[in-house]
Amino acid sequence: MNATALIAEDEPVLAQALTAMLTTLWPELTLLPPARDGGEAITRALAELPDILFLDIHMPDRDGLDAAEAIVETWPADQPLPLIVFVTAYDQYALAAFERAAVDYVLKPVQTTRMAATCQRLKDQLKLRALAQDDGALAGTLQALRSANQERQADLAPSLAPLTVIQAAMGSGLLMIPIEEVQYFEAADKYVRVITLSTGTIGSEVLIRTPLRELVPRLNPQHFWQVHRSAVVNLKAIERVSRVNGRMRVHLRGRPETLEVSRMYAYQFKAM
Repeated sequence: MNATALIAEDEPVLAQALTAMLTTLWPELTLLPPARDGGEAITRALAELPDILFLDIHMPDRDGLDAAEAIVETWPADQPLPLIVFVTAYDQYALAAFERAAVDYVLKPVQTTRMAATCQRLKDQLKLRALAQDDGALAGTLQALRSANQERQADLAPSLAPLTVIQAAMGSGLLMIPIEEVQYFEAADKYVRVITLSTGTIGSEVLIRTPLRELVPRLNPQHFWQVHRSAVVNLKAIERVSRVNGRMRVHLRGRPETLEVSRMYAYQFKAM
């Protein structure tokens, strides 16, 4: 069966060993040159559109879970999603969910018999995809990634106090922004933009250095929803949600901009 695969592994020796194992188990599989970290995996996957991704979870720059989420969100709508296999030294991040979805995982050190089973599963799924019988693949992949993210956030939540105030530097001073005044958070390079109520006395936008992934576990999920890997919105700030070219967009009260709802988080607006 003709298929292409991309391996993302930051340790060259492990990448070489996985390449050799796959070459033996699946000679017909075309292996692209390995990616050295999550950021390169995202760039290469979106440029080369492989059928299969083997992603190490713990990598520098962007880990495998972040890379998978970014790839799924940005993947061309007219192309079937790649089949994702996570390679990890730790049996965590809701990996049991991966076995039930359109993804798989293998534990390090990778055993030949386990990888052989993974290869057979991938072949079976590729056959179903070729027959246009993989309608559940997208839903399964998204659910597995959501479960993994929820597991990761749950690990962080007990050690972090719920946010009631956002502290943002302003010159030599410090702004104290009540959490209920925040309309949305948006990741921007090395910062997170905090967009506040336009009627507030503190202005409509400030920058903070706390990463979005650290903010999310500290936000009340009854009040704030993540709608994209780079955006979290206050439910009270949502005026309506529309579809534009097949994609959902959040329209905000009193603001001209809209926020894209990614595939990962569209399920929250299932009623639409």
